[in-house]
Amino acid sequence: MGAPYQLNRADFIFKNENDWESILTKILSQTPQDLINELISSELKGRGGAGFPTGLKWKVAAEVTSPKKYVICNADEGEPGTFKDREILERVPYKVLTAMVACGYVIGAKEGIIYLRGEYRFLLDELVKVIEEFEYYLREIGQEFKIKVFMGSGAYICGEETALFESLEGKRGEPRNKPPYPTTSGYMGMPTVINNVETLAHTYTIFKYGAKKFYDLGVQYSRGTKLFSVSGDTPKPGIYELELGMSVQDFVHEFGDGDTKAVQVGGASGSLVPRKKFMDTAIGFSGRLTGISLPTGGSMMLFNSSRSMFNVLDNYLEFFREESCGQCTPCRVGCQQLLIGIKAVKRGEKPASYLDKLIRLTETMQITAKCGLGQSVANSFSSIVENFREEMIY
Repeated sequence: MGAPYQLNRADFIFKNENDWESILTKILSQTPQDLINELISSELKGRGGAGFPTGLKWKVAAEVTSPKKYVICNADEGEPGTFKDREILERVPYKVLTAMVACGYVIGAKEGIIYLRGEYRFLLDELVKVIEEFEYYLREIGQEFKIKVFMGSGAYICGEETALFESLEGKRGEPRNKPPYPTTSGYMGMPTVINNVETLAHTYTIFKYGAKKFYDLGVQYSRGTKLFSVSGDTPKPGIYELELGMSVQDFVHEFGDGDTKAVQVGGASGSLVPRKKFMDTAIGFSGRLTGISLPTGGSMMLFNSSRSMFNVLDNYLEFFREESCGQCTPCRVGCQQLLIGIKAVKRGEKPASYLDKLIRLTETMQITAKCGLGQSVANSFSSIVENFREEMIY
């Protein structure tokens, strides 16, 4: 046995370099195509969890002809266990604002909007001050780009991009049918690039240091670094910037308390990894391993042997039932029936075999639910029930 794998840490996102003016000048001195090529070469994928290539998203929006386009920063950080984006906006907001201007320059947009989670109202006043200073500088250098902040109302569903558009337009936050996609018909029906806070912060890093520095971090198909919100049964809670591609075992070696029995990767909508699968599961879109790879928006919750996985699942289902927008039947009814079902099994009112029926229900929800909320319920439900079935029964 060699030495334990050491997690490779980085300090790009929170490094307060305070040189955004020179970086913005550097960005605006290049052609939009040069910037797109830089992002594509870096292989940056969206850090909200879905992992769509950022450079490709900007490229598609840039190629659409439209009288108006928009850049939107998704700061509706509602996934349980995730608390990194608020730190970015509080500590290094200029990186996000610079990236929004860069995106506007690339796609031909003159307006940007930060959709800020309702619970983050405490960030609003200072963020508005920073934006005012930033816009003053833009006017000084002859750039026309306006940024405003829109406050959400605490709805988890509005983290989904099209529900976010509906909310911005003054409607009830409900997902839209796709296609059309945001890059052709987003906010107000206009071409829109929507990236989450961390994704934009990474584009700043790429434009400052170059695509190769970012590309050389991580592993194939999972390039660069990622911010992880670490919580639960850990002696090291907090936010850490780490290279993608590590195994869950590597992660637990660094952040576990010596008795970690499971790790929830990706929050309530992600998957739970039991101890027996730590070594064979990578964190990212791919990893150093040939086994399973789990992408994550950043939430990493550790559970030790003192935790009841039934209670964990019960908590997740209560959350999903509450946050379902109710628009589609699979999610609206499915979340309720799953919660009722596991409680009935636990009380002995239903046989243990009923859990298999509930798993099949989640599979139906995964196929038929309109958006990621209903579709992702299967991730946590099946991974917990299949790996900790005895805790669902006794």
